[in-house]
Amino acid sequence: MSAPEPLGAVVVVIPTYNERLNLPLIVRRVRAATPDADVLVVDDASPDGTGELADSLAAEDERIRVLHRTAKDGLGAAYIAGFRLALERGYDVIVEMDADGSHRPEELPRLLEALRDADLVIGSRWVRGGQVRNWPLSREVLSRGGNTYARLVLGIHLHDATAGYRAFRRTALEKIGLDEVDSRGYCFQIDMALRAVRAGLHVVEVPITFVERELGVSKMSGDIVAEAMWRVTRWGVRDRLGARSPRR
Repeated sequence: MSAPEPLGAVVVVIPTYNERLNLPLIVRRVRAATPDADVLVVDDASPDGTGELADSLAAEDERIRVLHRTAKDGLGAAYIAGFRLALERGYDVIVEMDADGSHRPEELPRLLEALRDADLVIGSRWVRGGQVRNWPLSREVLSRGGNTYARLVLGIHLHDATAGYRAFRRTALEKIGLDEVDSRGYCFQIDMALRAVRAGLHVVEVPITFVERELGVSKMSGDIVAEAMWRVTRWGVRDRLGARSPRR
């Protein structure tokens, strides 16, 4: 039996806004867990100095790079900017990871291994073996309910379409077509998952342990949840009217 083909060059894209406390910790863990992977920090002009701290980390490690954006423009826009730069620089695998430590870098090798037989791997909280830590019951009910709603309304098989821990092959991002993605908030994750499924890509979920942040302030809000639910409803209605691609 022949050995599996190498995945190629890997970059972990980490968007930041006011994550000065968490950034050094998460970058150190990524570098330890996947020494051959590069890190791309995408900072949205954090007023707490996160961008400057990222620059100092990059000055000490050639595998760390920083993309500075001029304003806070939403999670989706930050990821799209990071994806574009990663594709321009020839990376074969592009990983999404939060800066707050909720996505454990120690689990990244498992995602990358699963990517050998997939186009997109999602680290899922809601498949067998997945779990969350330090969440109140209300937060878990909201997440499970939102994902169930998205699965039913959009007709997709995914159990955690809102998950933000993902590994894409570059060919997957090229096939999805980043020019058409305009979701900026947390519904960006559902948007990208839906586009991947609609494009006929092989999407796999692997279980992860999601750990609620210990440092800093969460960016989640009721408005973000409401926006995501509204967009999912619109996309589902459009599907039933024959428009198969999500639009703003």
